[in-house]
Amino acid sequence: MRSAAVGILGTGKHVPDRVLTNRDLERMVDTSDEWIVTRTGIRERRIASYEEAASDLALPAAREALGKAGISASDLDLIIVATITPDMAFPSTACVVQHKLGATRAAAFDLSAACSGFVYGLANAYAYVSAGLGKYVLVIGAEVLSKVTDYRDRSTCILFGDGAGAAVVGPVPEGRGFRSFVLGADGSGGDLLYLAGGGSRLPASEQTVKEGKHYIHMEGGEVFKFAVRVMGQAAEEALAKAGLRKEDVDLLVPHQANIRIIRSALERLGLPEEKCAINVDRYGNVSAASIPIALAEAVDAGRVRENDCVVMVGFGGGLTWAASVLIW
Repeated sequence: MRSAAVGILGTGKHVPDRVLTNRDLERMVDTSDEWIVTRTGIRERRIASYEEAASDLALPAAREALGKAGISASDLDLIIVATITPDMAFPSTACVVQHKLGATRAAAFDLSAACSGFVYGLANAYAYVSAGLGKYVLVIGAEVLSKVTDYRDRSTCILFGDGAGAAVVGPVPEGRGFRSFVLGADGSGGDLLYLAGGGSRLPASEQTVKEGKHYIHMEGGEVFKFAVRVMGQAAEEALAKAGLRKEDVDLLVPHQANIRIIRSALERLGLPEEKCAINVDRYGNVSAASIPIALAEAVDAGRVRENDCVVMVGFGGGLTWAASVLIW
């Protein structure tokens, strides 16, 4: 990848007010706080209200990112929303956000790459700005996974939460910005993590609802093995493409799926937990929103400074994976 002075100008996040704790889940399914924490590291997650959709979470995160970037919605050239829980099949959630923001100049589309979606979106934003097609791109990861989670299934309902994170991508000083991207997919693993109902293969019907086809299905053990392998591998590949070493990493921002997966990536990269943004205990797995929420929190906490090397890496349904190296 050629060097280009394109990076992140501002970040933002938003999570619903309602907190669903492990103790709450103990009253819903056959599980325990100890079991959940030991296996996942999750203690609580945020849950949207019945009325809230993905765009409702995306909008405040977007406004915060724009404010921190110091630009207005009318400056935006493109809006990308990474989500697997859009407001509706169409129009895109990005178009809904575009209208509510008043970003009248911006093109808009949704991107579906599950938990890898935000980094996929950043890659598209980088390419768009680098090619001279526009100056400012808003990338949002927004999910309301509670709407597609079966709270009778203890293997999945303990994992997922709702939220949104956003970043404004645009020109940055020379020597900073994105240094590399690694994007990948293996469609042969599509049956390990999916939501079958509601598409053109299985349109919504009384039968699909009865059979629970509109809930997330996951083969947890196989996804875990895939994640442990691909997280560290993708991060290493992105660093090599950027001409950097593991020792150069100042902050790792991984997808927040499971603390054991995160720790395996840290071990492979030889990094201490102090160099990792971890919030899986408070939000659970928020799919495409997990990396931007963690990044926004790290920036707000002063954990990201100028010229820091930041590595973002995620994996998700598809199967997909994505990593990026950024000089802040």
